[in-house]
Amino acid sequence: MTASLFDSLSLGPLSLPNRIVMAPMTRARSTQPGDVPNALMAEYYAQRAGAGLIVSEATQISRQGQGYSFTPGIYTQDQIAGWRRVTDAVHAAGGRMVLQLWHVGRMSHPSFHADGRPVAPSALAPDASVWIVDPATGQGGMVACPVPRALDITEIPGIVDDYRGAAANAVAAGFDGVEIHGANGYLIDQFLRDTSNRRTDRYGGSRENRIRFAVEVAEAVAGEIGADRTGIRLSPYITQRNMADDGIVDTILMAARAFDRIGLAYIHLAEADWDDAPEVPVRFRHHLRAAYSGRIVVAGKYTRARGEAILSAGLADLVAFGRPFIANPDLPRRFAEGLPLSAFEGATLFGGDAHGYTSYPAWPAAA
Repeated sequence: MTASLFDSLSLGPLSLPNRIVMAPMTRARSTQPGDVPNALMAEYYAQRAGAGLIVSEATQISRQGQGYSFTPGIYTQDQIAGWRRVTDAVHAAGGRMVLQLWHVGRMSHPSFHADGRPVAPSALAPDASVWIVDPATGQGGMVACPVPRALDITEIPGIVDDYRGAAANAVAAGFDGVEIHGANGYLIDQFLRDTSNRRTDRYGGSRENRIRFAVEVAEAVAGEIGADRTGIRLSPYITQRNMADDGIVDTILMAARAFDRIGLAYIHLAEADWDDAPEVPVRFRHHLRAAYSGRIVVAGKYTRARGEAILSAGLADLVAFGRPFIANPDLPRRFAEGLPLSAFEGATLFGGDAHGYTSYPAWPAAA
């Protein structure tokens, strides 16, 4: 059966008018101090409400969970009120939106931590950088991550509770659900992989132990707001940031079976999007379908044609688009009508003002 990006679909309690998802993208426009969502962000997301679903930019669940400058949080009353302005604008424009819950783990900077040390499953540096604004100059740039400190086992339940609390705050802020960020080398992903997790307690060693943190977070969030309003993002084939792990696919599939038992609404695959990235094998997609019965979202340099193809093959239910949504706020219409796509300005991706953010126009209405 041929499937289309423009077919409707149910996702938990949501009725989506199409299968086009706006992917989560860090844009670093929150108000300072306090990392508070603002009116500019509300305008940006409302412009893109034609997506079947919007997944917000990654949003830290706590101060400890932050790794980049000017990214928004969901752990203070001001942040909740700021996000309510965003969700109200998206809903008024006819859209649906979930909040991506984020703890970066070792992908962080000393300025966000009282002792100057990010936390991680193990004290292993990621060989990666994060975007940090210099307070003296106000200019942002990439800065290397330090060696983190290993979390004490007594600290882990508190972080799980931070995820639960952030999910409750997201609902209070008007979101239709949440997406747990378990991909791209951040904290949950760090627990999953033997290259970043060298623990010898119940959170390390065997696959069963390495998926434990992810499963506990999923159970806590689902228990708070409902499994049908909860998704999770995973990245089995991404190897950057010292995350290469020959056994990660089997670990991801074990986790997927656990998420299926919990009843999570969807799994969102972050596929590698650089030019020489490995292709995701079709056999993995079939194995994931066998392990997990919920909806599957895919993201990673998809075009309309590639999106239609993977939907028609039955290997995904929704397709997420990232960069194309930046310069094309009306992306679903442009796909539907075969209109040209505008290019985005790379220099405006992180930080700044309305230029390169809300300044991209929609295609003119037909006469």
